[in-house]
Amino acid sequence: MGVVEDTEPPLKRAKLLADEPNGNSSSVRGSSSSVTNSLGDLMARPLNSSQGDDETIGLSPGLYSLGYGKTGAMLEEESGIPMHQSVVKEFLQQVKEGKWDESVVTLHRIGLVDEKAVKSASFLLLEQKFLELLKFDKIADALGTLRNEIVPLRVNTKRVHELASSLISPSKFVSNSTSGKGKESVSSRSKVLEELHNLLPASVMIPEKRLECLVENSLHIQRDSCVYHNTLDSELSLYSDHQCGKHRIPSQTVQILESHTDEVWFLQFSHNGKYLASSSKDQTAIIWEINADGHFSLKHKLVGHQKPVTAIFWSPDDRQVLTCGAEEAIRRWDVDSGDCIHMYEKGGVGPISCGWYSDGQGIIAGMTDRSICMWDLDGREMECWKGQRTQKVSDIAMTDDGKWLVSVCKGSVISLFDREATVERLIEEEDMITSFSLSNDNKHLLVNLHNQEIRLWNIEGEPKIVMRYKGHKRSRFLIRSCFGGYQQAFIASGSEDSQVYIWHRSTGKLIIELPGHAGAVNCVSWSPTNLHMLASASDDGTIRIWGLDRINPQNQKKQLQASSSNGGLRRCNGNCS
Repeated sequence: MGVVEDTEPPLKRAKLLADEPNGNSSSVRGSSSSVTNSLGDLMARPLNSSQGDDETIGLSPGLYSLGYGKTGAMLEEESGIPMHQSVVKEFLQQVKEGKWDESVVTLHRIGLVDEKAVKSASFLLLEQKFLELLKFDKIADALGTLRNEIVPLRVNTKRVHELASSLISPSKFVSNSTSGKGKESVSSRSKVLEELHNLLPASVMIPEKRLECLVENSLHIQRDSCVYHNTLDSELSLYSDHQCGKHRIPSQTVQILESHTDEVWFLQFSHNGKYLASSSKDQTAIIWEINADGHFSLKHKLVGHQKPVTAIFWSPDDRQVLTCGAEEAIRRWDVDSGDCIHMYEKGGVGPISCGWYSDGQGIIAGMTDRSICMWDLDGREMECWKGQRTQKVSDIAMTDDGKWLVSVCKGSVISLFDREATVERLIEEEDMITSFSLSNDNKHLLVNLHNQEIRLWNIEGEPKIVMRYKGHKRSRFLIRSCFGGYQQAFIASGSEDSQVYIWHRSTGKLIIELPGHAGAVNCVSWSPTNLHMLASASDDGTIRIWGLDRINPQNQKKQLQASSSNGGLRRCNGNCS
């Protein structure tokens, strides 16, 4: 339990030399109150006449697209509001029938103000005319259309050159086009209509599937306004306003895993959600298997390290795990057998952190000499560099595409190293960084800071802060957080006050605190396949599995006491099945 250099991030169990503020700011308690402005309130407002017209016009194409042509026509007739002006209807009919010359004339009769849009629309129509002439071997007519009608528009010069080149070998061009490959595909008339919908103003041509789009947007609004949303979108309905409620968040201890004999420092679910791996101060790591009912049983205890095991990581295919001991060799283990397959080490230095190549064919590690080393699976060193690093690399990860290597390079700086372009981007924080984790889409980075704050960074392009999360406690130890829930809409974190904290990712609202552990909660992991399963690792030597709270809130305390006294809470000490 040694002290840490001033330039180092706080390692697990190491006290800092400098005094820190206690951070006694009052924590934000989760509220069970529902969202105040429901969709029903918004939809109940009376519509003025123009809004009513818009609704009618929006409904008509939706009915037509769903196959209710007679109903759509009846709506237009009874409301007296046509879906399109007569001249637009004429234009659309001409496009469907391939009357390209007439359609160009009618286009100008519509009275569009945007001359650029008129030229672009004319180009689409004449291009289709050219392609159809070419298809039917009317080469001279196609050439005349290109020279006399398309070129004078002075639109899309590159495409004009492509059309001109097609005249050299029209049969080959038509063959490629009908096969549907490449940019030379002959657009069908329906495709032309689709492009016209995107090009012309919605007031002239109502976008395709507008009603479906409005319905979809309504469902998205319901989902986004629900801070507890943790269900599949298939459960959303237009019959009533959607509100999940706090019961959709895993908040009830459903099992306690007790096979470690000392503090549990790290844990992580496998990518397929079938296993949980944990590592401990007791110098072991454990692979837990999850059955179909969600119950955990000990599959393998991995023994061999001579020092505490600081972390354990799953290979991309979940067939192997890496364990990182405290400044001793990295070990690679087979999940099926539990055997140690290989050890990775470098003379004179030890690893602080480790991880996998994105394809699972190599190992990366942050070393005690402040370098980053890479090995292939057989242990051959492929790369090793230090750069301008001023501290030991406490966390390291590679994005799924293998392009970016993410690591802590200074006390308050994270390095995003582009391995292809060999260019480095930096995230500069205001305080010392203790740990980080990548989102599943590799677009966001969750950074834990020394000052009891967690920050969410968008790392696409120029890095920028998206959200901040506060409320948990951290003064001495390394505390880890994670993404989780439906579309990773939540942030969960451990805390030194023995609780698990969960925030709504997009708003930063602290929605729930989970008591139960008897020591600092060092790490949390949310199942990637079960939205309602969360695991937490603690200094009390246990792992808690959290599930949905199915207990009546009024009787919750009484039932918890009863389950504790009569052994109703499922526990696993390594002998459970």
